[in-house]
Amino acid sequence: MSVASESVSAMSAPTTSHSTSPFAWSVRREVWEHRSLYIAPSVVACLVLLGFLIRIIHLPQTLSLLSQLKPGEQNLALAMSFVVAALAICVTGLIVAFFYCLGALYNERKDRSILFWKSLPVSNATAVLSKAAIPLLVLPAILFVIVIAVHLIMLGVGTAALAASGANSGWLWNAWPIFKMALVLAYGLVCMTLWYAPIYGWVLLVSSWARGMPILWAVLPPLGLVLAERIALDSSYLWSLLDYRLNGYLHEAFYFPPHLHGHEIGDPIALLALTPEKFLGTPGLWLGIVFAVGCLAGAIWLRRNREPI
Repeated sequence: MSVASESVSAMSAPTTSHSTSPFAWSVRREVWEHRSLYIAPSVVACLVLLGFLIRIIHLPQTLSLLSQLKPGEQNLALAMSFVVAALAICVTGLIVAFFYCLGALYNERKDRSILFWKSLPVSNATAVLSKAAIPLLVLPAILFVIVIAVHLIMLGVGTAALAASGANSGWLWNAWPIFKMALVLAYGLVCMTLWYAPIYGWVLLVSSWARGMPILWAVLPPLGLVLAERIALDSSYLWSLLDYRLNGYLHEAFYFPPHLHGHEIGDPIALLALTPEKFLGTPGLWLGIVFAVGCLAGAIWLRRNREPI
């Protein structure tokens, strides 16, 4: 209740700047109350670093294997550790975002705290949009900071280990140019967030409507439609649509050359592989955003009219 009392005093105080607006404080409250938003990715980051440190212990064997590869293949092999680290943290963020949206509007109805929050001068639209801002704005920023921090630690430790073994200390920096890769990461997180916006909107809508077991209401209807189509029509259009929504952004936002393994990962090809014009011109992106806006509008209406559980 201490967080709630702090929020009450902050929201009831005169607003002297944009930082004390109800929306800003609502977003802060969500971050305060849901520490898993940054704890879960941080734990995975620590595990990734632990695995990297264990790999450093076997550095002589690794260098022996790398010496048998071509220069471009060596850089690609070194870069894979950084790619795996970024993927592990980002996938963890997606899981956290899904379960956050699942309980964002359901839990406040279940524990009846919605009655308290509705007594504050915060509109239903502000409350819902502040919750939507977590997976759409806050969590991508958290993931970006954590991934960059992990990559910098990996570069520092790896460089020191290479120097201690007498190898080229700049090898890792050539394989993973951190500034270029930071731009690629930022671009990828923006594309991923926009692409998954309809999923976040759908889960928030379910969270505002369900009276019990929201995860089943969020997952079973799409899967049920896929199964019904398969049985009734012997087709898989809905499954293809669902698979495209889950994995399509990679093919729309990036171009993967057929012989990427023959290039150095630090080459400008890493930036040329970005295809923002293709991504922004994809109908699936804009149809998904329209669907997400509709789901958020429905969630706002349901929060205004739905009774506590």
